[in-house]
Amino acid sequence: MNWDTLDKELTEIVKKRNQLAAMDYSDESYDDLEEELHDLEDDFNENYEDRLETEMEKIQDKLKSDTDILLPTAYIANVYKPLLPDANGIVSYEVAGQQGVPVESEQFDKQDVRIVLIPNPARFVMLINGRQLKDLWRSR
Repeated sequence: MNWDTLDKELTEIVKKRNQLAAMDYSDESYDDLEEELHDLEDDFNENYEDRLETEMEKIQDKLKSDTDILLPTAYIANVYKPLLPDANGIVSYEVAGQQGVPVESEQFDKQDVRIVLIPNPARFVMLINGRQLKDLWRSR
């Protein structure tokens, strides 16, 4: 698995989702950008579904959750906050609010628990009550 390629493709999706979120539906380029995004997402699912599904199964086991595992793009948030670039110029992201896929687990008694996929490095992150709390898996 080439994690750099996964990160690059995931980052491209995140950037386009952020662009789309900032646009008004009436913007003449909205539909084109949305179509571009869907094409990227389809390719991402095709390329990484098996590998990321394996990681999600491990996560679900740790959380003692029987929530259905979805396609990788379901775990991608609608909006990401870019952080300052690191020494290599790589921008990471954070997520807050009701983003990602809800997970049910008795371990988190009536809290809003969600899992979201974040790039640079690619990782599944747990959000509890809208706050990013813990990396559940990292690509490197």
